[in-house]
Amino acid sequence: MERKEHFSRKRAAILEALRGTACHPTADWVYGQLKPRFPDLSLGTVYRNLHYFCETGQAVSLGVVAGYERFDARTEPHHHLVCAGCGGVVDVFGDVMGPKVLEELSNASGCKIEGASVHFYGLCPECAKQQKSE
Repeated sequence: MERKEHFSRKRAAILEALRGTACHPTADWVYGQLKPRFPDLSLGTVYRNLHYFCETGQAVSLGVVAGYERFDARTEPHHHLVCAGCGGVVDVFGDVMGPKVLEELSNASGCKIEGASVHFYGLCPECAKQQKSE
């Protein structure tokens, strides 16, 4: 049975908030942005809709970063750097895990690896600049 999609102003606003930032927000961040506009908004509604967007391919969950689940509206293949300085998450583009690497890993592990998402750890551009100037 096909799931009927219900339109709501809150759902649209949650997706708009997610798409309107590059900070890879938490549900708490999205909630804080929208609560003034929607006084009856609950954190549960934000979580349910963020997970709905992940289920429908409109967003991805980055998993838990620094104790909080982070989300990204950019669904095209890319990786992330988690900054050790500020805790931010930055998009990293490039073919780090190309088809040849995935094939080699598949053969070595006996698995059928179809894709990869990599988390790098280091410093974001701002923290790297700050470290250089110290």
